[in-house]
Amino acid sequence: MGSVFVDNDIKPVGSYPPSGIDVLIVGTGLAGLTASIECVRKGHNVRILERHDDINTAGDMYFMGHSATKFFRHWPELSKEYQLISMNNAWIETFKHDGEQMIAPLKVSERLRQVGMDPNTPPGAFQMRPLIYRMYLNEVQRQGIKIQFGQRVVDYYEDQSRQKAGVLTDKGERFEADIVIAADGVGSKCQKLVGGQVKAMSAGRAMWRAAFPIHHLDKNPKLKEFLKMGGSNNDEPMVRTWLGPGIYGMVLIRRETCVWLMNHDITGSEEESWTHTVESDDVLNNMDKGLSTGWDPRVKELVKLTPSNTIVNFELFWRNPQPSWTSPGDRVVLIGDAAHSFLPASGNGATQAIEDAVSLATCLQIAGKENVPEAVRTHVRFRYIRCTCAQKMGFSNAELLQHTNWDKVKLNPQLAQPKLPSWIWKHDPEQYAYDNYQKMVETIRKGIPFDQVDNIPPNYPPGYKYEPWNFDDMQSNVEKATVSMGSGNWD
Repeated sequence: MGSVFVDNDIKPVGSYPPSGIDVLIVGTGLAGLTASIECVRKGHNVRILERHDDINTAGDMYFMGHSATKFFRHWPELSKEYQLISMNNAWIETFKHDGEQMIAPLKVSERLRQVGMDPNTPPGAFQMRPLIYRMYLNEVQRQGIKIQFGQRVVDYYEDQSRQKAGVLTDKGERFEADIVIAADGVGSKCQKLVGGQVKAMSAGRAMWRAAFPIHHLDKNPKLKEFLKMGGSNNDEPMVRTWLGPGIYGMVLIRRETCVWLMNHDITGSEEESWTHTVESDDVLNNMDKGLSTGWDPRVKELVKLTPSNTIVNFELFWRNPQPSWTSPGDRVVLIGDAAHSFLPASGNGATQAIEDAVSLATCLQIAGKENVPEAVRTHVRFRYIRCTCAQKMGFSNAELLQHTNWDKVKLNPQLAQPKLPSWIWKHDPEQYAYDNYQKMVETIRKGIPFDQVDNIPPNYPPGYKYEPWNFDDMQSNVEKATVSMGSGNWD
């Protein structure tokens, strides 16, 4: 059994003795990269396999919750870089989809203050994907973590008699370790080993997303003036949101970048791929379909000046909660999107992927090399109900964004933005593992079902009792504006 730290002191690399645990990570998304540096910090030996010839640092933005960045305190250089790239002093403004302003520009900190939250401790922030990936890669390089590129994993396996797990690549090569972490995204080849592939079901929806250098706004001075940044000097990041019947859009303006996104019914040109692009005409010809009142003309002007080969048309697929995240011998484990995919409206995919990595690295450090399967089982118990609840939040937020009650919004602007409940953003996955590891292990040894554990503080909505659910029912409820989250306090 490894050592247990129960305080919040900063513990950089070198604070933990070598565990002797060999960790093989498949995938270089947020889950995989976080797992790599946290496993190194916890004393484990790490290798990474990546199917592509390089790491894709392109993309636009995602939301990173406060719970996903608490571990940064242990990484001084990474933390410093994060502060430099973060959108401090951001503003937000809200419109109906047709362009009518509903909430005037206001600092995000002021919105937090209005709803009784600490403006100095926001629940999270939008971050630019390219900047976050460069930040992570800088840390991976500083730690000398080896990434083997061009290694497409086609199968996973484990050998319980030898206490090893491994993968097979398309080149016929085998790689083995004490534990294999499958962080290779939706459709992971590992799903067959852990209990079967979860069927992808089209949501009937897609997202247009684009990010490009700010100088392209010079083509339209009037639009550039409208999309100016916030603050008295027009030098602070500005987020503008548009909400309409079954639709929403967002534009983020930073000093160097413009990002926009918009959800829509499928048109036939979308794919579940971050490299599949369409041209502006495809968007302009489809964005008003099914609407009694068209989109804000200023949004259309933004679409028009978006550079060629920039607009990603990403089809949204939903997968029911993965019933199992581990192999029979618990030496292969899914994390991140491979374990639990999220709707974009949830604002939780990146956050929960990072939490997974932090939790797993910690459980392995506590358990030690002789108890790897125990660590994996315990980690999954910490994470499963929390993640299914976070997934359900995506449906609640989709209902909120797509069926906005503007009369209520005028009285309470919080109703025009996704819910970010405290049970999500106040969580610390590392400390939670240290505080509750032994108690959770005992529930496993006693054969207590995961949904009947009652001796550990919940990291999900207080009072919630786990109930299985599926995509079809939840999506139907979104369309009818009748989403029910079940028992417990979800706020």
